[in-house]
Amino acid sequence: MKKLLLVCSAVLTFSSFVFAADKATQPLLSIIDDDTEFVVKTPRGPVAITRVMTSCAKNMGWLQAMVVDMRRHEDRIMGTIPGSVSIPYTEVVKQMEVFGCKKNRDSYDCKDAKKVYGFCNGPVCPQSPLAMTAMVKKGFPPEKIYYYRGGMLDWEALGLTIEVDKR
Repeated sequence: MKKLLLVCSAVLTFSSFVFAADKATQPLLSIIDDDTEFVVKTPRGPVAITRVMTSCAKNMGWLQAMVVDMRRHEDRIMGTIPGSVSIPYTEVVKQMEVFGCKKNRDSYDCKDAKKVYGFCNGPVCPQSPLAMTAMVKKGFPPEKIYYYRGGMLDWEALGLTIEVDKR
């Protein structure tokens, strides 16, 4: 239990806001005042993220191109962050090759791992923290895991564009 709490603590340390990134390399998500949209590139083409100004929506941040929706497929069908990749929390460890890891017998060699930005339903949802803990146990470097703690709850509260997954 102590080990699990340490891993969760490490994951949370890297997770204040998944879209916060190095200002020098990431475009500003500047859709406040007169700005009305921000375009992100997705595997299906560009998606315009727009904002409906809500009382929670008066802030700024930065976007990353790859985000992993770690929720169940049933949740994703109701709406997700545009351009996110769907890998449910119960399947993340089985698909770590997607993130640049190579499978060994019981673990993974993740020296070439990509950064993983994960989210689920919101601050009290356990799905992405469980997935991230399992990833670390299998050899994924915790410093390459970023957790968007607010999840879909905050995304929607901020009035940001939601993409419907038509599976």
